Amino acid sequence: MLVVTAAELNTWIAALLWPAARILSLIAASPIFGNARVPQNVKLALGVLIAMVVAPAVPAMPALDPAGWAGLSVLAREIVIGAGMGFAMRLVFAAVEMAGEISSLTMGLGFASFFDPMSQGRSSSVSQFLVWMITLAALAVNGHLVLIEALAESFYTLPVAAISFHNDGFWDLALWGSKVFTAGLQLSLPVVAALLITNVALGILTRAAPQLNLFGIGFPITLGVGFLTITMTLPYMSMPLQVLVNDGIEKARQLPREWDSRTARPPMPGKPQIKLNSDKPASAL
Repeated sequence: MLVVTAAELNTWIAALLWPAARILSLIAASPIFGNARVPQNVKLALGVLIAMVVAPAVPAMPALDPAGWAGLSVLAREIVIGAGMGFAMRLVFAAVEMAGEISSLTMGLGFASFFDPMSQGRSSSVSQFLVWMITLAALAVNGHLVLIEALAESFYTLPVAAISFHNDGFWDLALWGSKVFTAGLQLSLPVVAALLITNVALGILTRAAPQLNLFGIGFPITLGVGFLTITMTLPYMSMPLQVLVNDGIEKARQLPREWDSRTARPPMPGKPQIKLNSDKPASAL
């Protein structure tokens, strides 16, 4: 007769629940798996399947009741870890989307906006085109599989345990948000530079021939130059997009190490450090 105790049942539930929480939160936050066009049942089935494969190989978990306060804190910790890793990857796609927004506004296509199911908001046509480009680039270099590999590796770099976070992980994730502006501006620089030269030329032409209708000829010219520049730069965008995808995966792989509070680490670059002057008495501080 098979007898299952409550402690054994809690151990089995925790062995699947806590890894599944990290995996499902990454799937919900990552740009490829978390796309709104992917059915919710598919996301849930994929997360449970990955959890069933990964759970037997993860390190030993804490002997805690999953329904207790300690178990719920571990569950919340796993959700934050998975969501942070997926958010680091989503920022890469946000950078490409911003490059498309800058290009669209410079070309005069700010009015040509559509509903983007990935970001659940308004997005321009050029932005959606570039997002599909980086999605295909990520799938071409097996970025989705490498992201799952980094997720499985995170169970060893940051095991499931009832320990607190190290603040460097959150600070590193905040600094990684600057990639949206730097990479977005760099990707849109060819279009911005070409249209800047075009607008200067149109200004000189209007000054030389005031009878020309600037609004009549300016919009078709800027629109055509913008599309021509995008067409000419597309063959050279494959490498920057692959580099962005690799950087996003490496950042997702690095975050669990930064969150691990069991290891000592030097101060992160760019993080403000507060130092007290030991020469002054305590009353002067």
